[in-house]
Amino acid sequence: MLIAGFPAGAWGTNCYVVAPAAGEECVIIDPGHQATQGVEETLRKHRLKPVAVVLTHGHIDHVASVVPVCGAHDVPAWIHPEDRYMMSDPEKALGRSIGMPLMGELTIGEPDDVRELTDGGALKLAGLDFTVAHAPGHTKGSVTFRMPEAADVPSVFFSGDLLFAGSIGRTDLPGGSHAEILDSLARVCLPLDDSTVVLSGHGPQTTIGRERAVNPYLREVAAGRGGGPAAPRRGM
Repeated sequence: MLIAGFPAGAWGTNCYVVAPAAGEECVIIDPGHQATQGVEETLRKHRLKPVAVVLTHGHIDHVASVVPVCGAHDVPAWIHPEDRYMMSDPEKALGRSIGMPLMGELTIGEPDDVRELTDGGALKLAGLDFTVAHAPGHTKGSVTFRMPEAADVPSVFFSGDLLFAGSIGRTDLPGGSHAEILDSLARVCLPLDDSTVVLSGHGPQTTIGRERAVNPYLREVAAGRGGGPAAPRRGM
């Protein structure tokens, strides 16, 4: 399996391009602010053909390049229905202006073909299997994508802004909820095997086992207290 990721734009949002191997079809995950060039370079380098864009949530740092990427390759975008409005109204999603200079660099709106994700749904795209889990807390429509273990490749978990190395997503923006994100951590993350590789929306790669041991939020949830210790959070 081929997974090529890179941080993009003002918020350093991780965009991932996933394919069975070089020279095949691929899926693009979270093409955010200023991600278009990185996406195109990755496609050329590995000779890949996109079949879809899939989105972990609707914040502008994760969806800003959806329209140009989908338009250039004539592919659909998949997003949870509760976050769909954010593609056309990013400032409403943030509860504040994101700044006119930055806005001038963005393509606001929906691509021509938008499809909606459902909790527990199975996406079969580009010869790959993704299991969708609705994981609200950072936003109402946050989701994660899990790929099963295959041969000598461990399971891969695209966590979006639910779980980071050492932290979790912020919950102080519209649609955010501390109680909901703790519930999502318990319901979606804790059952995963320790060997599961976590590729998050911001920051470095980690594993569920490492986060179970060191992430203060996941440790609190696992202990059943759910109080949520004070620790830095990431994401828009």
